[in-house]
Amino acid sequence: MRRPGKPKAAGTALPTPSTVTLPPVFTAWFERRGWSPRPHQLALLEGAKAGRSTLLIAPTGAGKTLAGFLPSLVDLTTQADRSNQGAGLHTLYISPLKALAVDVARNLTTPVTEMGLAVDIETRTSDTSTAKRARQRVKPPEILLTTPEQIALLLSHEDAHFLFRDLKVIILDELHALVASKRGDLLALGLARLRALAPGVLTIGLSATVARPSELRAYLVAQTAPDSHIALGDLVMTAGGAKPHITILESDAPLPWSGHTTRHAVPQIYAAVKAHKLSLLFVNTRSQAELLFQELWKANDDNLPIALHHGSLEAGQRRKVEAAMAAGRIKAVVCTSTLDLGIDWGDVDLVINVGAPKGASRLIQRIGRANHRLDEPSRAILVPSNRFEVLECRAALDAAEANVPDVALVRSGTLDVLAQFVMGVACSAPFQPDALFALVRSAAPYVELSRGDFDKVVDFVATGGYALRAYERYAKLRPAGDGGLRLAHPRLAQQHRMNIGTIVDSEMLKVRLVRAGQRPPSADGKPGRGKPLRGGRMLGEMDEWFAGEMSPGDTFVFAGEILRLEGVRDSEVYVSKSWAKDPKIPSYPGGKFPLSTHLASRVRAMLADPASWPSLPLPVAEWLALQAARSSLPGIDDVLVETFPRGDRHYLVAFPFEGRLAHQTLGMLLTRRLERAQARPLGFVANDYGLSIWAAGDLSAMIAEGRLPLAQLFAADMLGDDLEAWLAESTLMKRTFRICAVIAGLIERRHPGLEKSGRQVTFSTNLIYDVLRQHDPRHILLQAAWADAASGLLDIARLGEFLGRIEGRIRHEALTRVSPLAVPILLEIGKEPVIGQGAESFLRAAAEALIAEAMAPPS
Repeated sequence: MRRPGKPKAAGTALPTPSTVTLPPVFTAWFERRGWSPRPHQLALLEGAKAGRSTLLIAPTGAGKTLAGFLPSLVDLTTQADRSNQGAGLHTLYISPLKALAVDVARNLTTPVTEMGLAVDIETRTSDTSTAKRARQRVKPPEILLTTPEQIALLLSHEDAHFLFRDLKVIILDELHALVASKRGDLLALGLARLRALAPGVLTIGLSATVARPSELRAYLVAQTAPDSHIALGDLVMTAGGAKPHITILESDAPLPWSGHTTRHAVPQIYAAVKAHKLSLLFVNTRSQAELLFQELWKANDDNLPIALHHGSLEAGQRRKVEAAMAAGRIKAVVCTSTLDLGIDWGDVDLVINVGAPKGASRLIQRIGRANHRLDEPSRAILVPSNRFEVLECRAALDAAEANVPDVALVRSGTLDVLAQFVMGVACSAPFQPDALFALVRSAAPYVELSRGDFDKVVDFVATGGYALRAYERYAKLRPAGDGGLRLAHPRLAQQHRMNIGTIVDSEMLKVRLVRAGQRPPSADGKPGRGKPLRGGRMLGEMDEWFAGEMSPGDTFVFAGEILRLEGVRDSEVYVSKSWAKDPKIPSYPGGKFPLSTHLASRVRAMLADPASWPSLPLPVAEWLALQAARSSLPGIDDVLVETFPRGDRHYLVAFPFEGRLAHQTLGMLLTRRLERAQARPLGFVANDYGLSIWAAGDLSAMIAEGRLPLAQLFAADMLGDDLEAWLAESTLMKRTFRICAVIAGLIERRHPGLEKSGRQVTFSTNLIYDVLRQHDPRHILLQAAWADAASGLLDIARLGEFLGRIEGRIRHEALTRVSPLAVPILLEIGKEPVIGQGAESFLRAAAEALIAEAMAPPS
């Protein structure tokens, strides 16, 4: 998607005094509460009366939700004639989380009930009963709160035109959380269809502070002239509330050089929890959540009610935690991004972010969970896990206090999501490709879609593409006459609806609790050897690969409990309770966030400015000063490269500060170039801050003698042939292709009465991937997978920007031993995804030797 240029029609500014007046029943309700309508709430109402779609950007506690619904409630209350041409659905509220939709429905019901408004309000999520969802298609409420996936599902039915004919308002909540992903593409395409089914529908966007509001405003209106400027909705912005109170925890224990356990700070974290009414403890991965929860319970001498909440837990357990929070029965909740967004879970008065937040926007969002009052400050504590994270936390704190969010990248709509959308349109009715192309281009992410790519997507949906068109199973569309296309068979509609969505989780197995000594059922369903199978309470889901790494008898932490593996059968893991003192910890790779570009630039600026170091904890300031004395520090726009010998190896350490994904790709490409230069590379490791490559060849000597010019080693042309050659033999592209194939409908995980396992899906997609690379290398899904890799798993776009920035700006330090700044990166070597405390002790000993070497005075 192009960056928006001059808007064709848009109002932008803080809300001005409004001339609109509320109906008496609303005015009386505000007065009974001791409130008065806020300017931005009246501004949205005024814009709605004028038929203008509007984006509202406001901080937590500003009444965004009520502002978004006010036009609908006023219209429903004051309509003289409420007769309908269709099903009677007036307002759609679309949320990124089903829990948020449920919470907003609960909070909306209060003013509706207190004002005595005759307005029907319901939610529709994957948790809604089948019978209720079927009834909602025929007799919907006037206000329906749902998710993007449910919208796509409703639009795929033949009666979509009847259901949405009376639609007047669409409310997009937490819009900033949707548009940067494929869910945003699916939402934008769904909005385009809703505008076609309900001409004149009004769209209201609600968002936290973003760097470029125009990117969100483009989602609110149809892009009717793709070859000119982007059309934008109106913009209403409110002034910020009270400045948040954010501190960085300084632990009494020594600050670790590396690692992410944060065990050193548990006593101070527990003390903060004790001192507050309700604390949310955010971490970035589910494995960190499990570990922190266990460590807090070890320290919980006061038996405080502390809960755990993450996406792999069974839904019923998550709902119990949420209910306890709302009722004030919980003292603290250890959680992941599942509680990031604007859900009102009781009287939260403290947010503790354990580990670096990885992005300023994410931190601002999380801080907003504390104290939902505009005129009182939110309180937050940042707890860095290691020394590099101290720098990152300091940068995030400065950005949050200045209310400067990360800059979201302008993205184009993906072709796999478009393929899913085309199939959904065909499920509802035959279509004309010309008309559908115009509809797709009216969606903001697809405004620059070429007719050639669109036709290739339609051909893929119809036939599977050139290499697969001979197989009947991939033929999903047939000619309908007059150049149109229709569904090849009615059963394909049911299969499509079972696989709608853009979230492709890693292969998951259900975790079932049984008694110790039991075994999973045999192939015929009978109990295996051992005690008879009893019990069976479901605890949640676990990554398939993690379960495969364990053997019966291994212990691990899951759902806040120490468990023992009894066995695995089909799609279920059987476990029993254990009291082992040295459990393993589940690792969930999908939950790791890379360091944002915004925070990376702030960290580089901090490193380059010694005047800022006094604001850092003393051990970190001394660490940087020692680095400056022994080597040098990275600059704002250059890259520091160190080489040194250690043992029988030679090391190259670079400090790009471009995030883990970009560094992993850079490490792979540099390794290939070092191999060609006969440096005999042996391996590499990367984290968010830098990377290290070790080799048998003397890298310092090769650079000094001109046999290994750094300018050529880091030249941007590595993103050409080197990248192509690596990807040809890499499993990363196959993994990316698998995700695209599932989203596009080439491989369907769920069929009526059947669900493929993760291994079956992987086998199928790997086979097709190899066929397409050989026989149809320009297939639309290979194109989609490459685009995903460039911005996702490989972060090629960010790597390209880095290589361009440092051209002619590479500083080399040839050292005799490891530098202080390189120690945390070298400590990543040898770490495994699952680490027990015994292995941790071994790594600690190795770390102490490495630190001693870096800190020793020059000889």
